[in-house]
Amino acid sequence: MPNLPILCRMNLKSEIKSSPSKAYPELGVRHFGRFNYLGLWTLYRKEVQRFLKVWMQTLMAPMITTLLFLAIFSLALGGLRPDINGVPFVNFLAPGLIMMAVVQNAFANASSSLLVAKVQGNVVDFLMPPLSPLELNIGITMGGITRGIFVGGGTFIGMSIFIDMSIYNIFAALFYAGIASALLAQIGLLGGIWAEKFDHLATISNFVITPLSFLSGTFYSVSQLPDFAYAITQYNPFFYMIDGFRYAMTGNAEGSLWFGAGLLMALTLLTSIACQYVLAKGWRIKS
Repeated sequence: MPNLPILCRMNLKSEIKSSPSKAYPELGVRHFGRFNYLGLWTLYRKEVQRFLKVWMQTLMAPMITTLLFLAIFSLALGGLRPDINGVPFVNFLAPGLIMMAVVQNAFANASSSLLVAKVQGNVVDFLMPPLSPLELNIGITMGGITRGIFVGGGTFIGMSIFIDMSIYNIFAALFYAGIASALLAQIGLLGGIWAEKFDHLATISNFVITPLSFLSGTFYSVSQLPDFAYAITQYNPFFYMIDGFRYAMTGNAEGSLWFGAGLLMALTLLTSIACQYVLAKGWRIKS
């Protein structure tokens, strides 16, 4: 009786010589169609579970910090400050604080995603799966948006316990919360790609994100500013995030809602193109 293992090996060799493509799949060919929906969903779940695993730090801590801001300002100035544009000071302050929490957490989630992987030496976990640069971009950005919305929603509920909160326009609230989260998540993704250590991210947060958000009318009306400062504020995207969200909650806006929405969408598009470019090039994430 002939030796079967030897015959099998001989048949396999003859198949490989006659038709190599049947024995080995062609390298670099995607087997998921034009878009890997399963891979994108898996990456998004990974990003969400990453911040849910430490929810006390990523969700509860920023909510409590924002509520402390509200308590301090309302106790210290609430009875002394007059209404601003017909809106009580505490109700004027609340939307700005909520939006600050939203954008800071959207930035933190997206920026830390790649930076932690680079610091820990497992950035290959992003590069080895069959995910295109576009799918990586969308998955990480959606994770940042989700964390920002979670923190914003939780802060709104917490503030509602202590002050009379309402929503004037739900569609405007969802739009401005979503576009602000998307823009800051994209900026965070760029920051995470550029940064090589946590000090680099702290530089962006301390010298760009925090000053722009604090100087955007969060705690005051921009109409009180001198002319040159008011003119600068009109081109601060954080002003339009806060002003649009304040309109959604109070029905009162200090700037042009249409110009602000257009500016935010244009900046989000530009940052998404920049993210797509650096991810495709592998800048600072591929050797």
